[in-house]
Amino acid sequence: MAALNVSFSLKIPLLSPPQFQPSTSPLSAPLHPHHPEPQNLQFSENQKHGSPLSNLGKPIAAASLIALLSASLCFAHPALAFKGGGPYGQEVTRGQDLSGKDFSGKTLIKQDFKTSILRMANFKGAKLVGASFFDADLTGADLSDADLRGADLSLANLTKANLTNANLEGALATGNTSFRGSIITGADFTDVPLREDQREYLCKFADGVNPTTGNATRDTLLCK
Repeated sequence: MAALNVSFSLKIPLLSPPQFQPSTSPLSAPLHPHHPEPQNLQFSENQKHGSPLSNLGKPIAAASLIALLSASLCFAHPALAFKGGGPYGQEVTRGQDLSGKDFSGKTLIKQDFKTSILRMANFKGAKLVGASFFDADLTGADLSDADLRGADLSLANLTKANLTNANLEGALATGNTSFRGSIITGADFTDVPLREDQREYLCKFADGVNPTTGNATRDTLLCK
């Protein structure tokens, strides 16, 4: 049998090699090993050893922390914030209950007794020049012969207090300072800014002469 030579001419297109375009996707990995840039190496060294600026910030941060702790200690307790002022040791006398306390004959110049409870306290003959009794409760307190020149008695409660022969020259008695039932024989009220109703009330039983200043109580109250 004769062999039949059949030839087929197949026209198969040749495939061109694939063309790769550079990818802009953040997920695409580089085709070659990464070599750190010089600036990245510098950044790593700074992280390891600390840059000059970061090292400078450490002592500043520490100083700020110390200042914050110191401030918190100052306001942590009222007793740390207020030492009473004046010469009465380190004992707190502001905003305290000092009822019945004996301060007789003591030198308490500019002492701070603001808002304290001083019922029946004994201040007989005490030197209280410039002391503050702002909004203090002095009900029944003994202030006889006390030197109260320039003292702040604003809003103080002096109900039934003993002010016999006390020197109140220039003291402040503004607001609702109460003298109800107080004993004021021989007290000196020179230059005390009293409300008119307070003055009229005190003039009803004012008498005596202050032994220190020689001023009559009625005259210092400008009684009519």
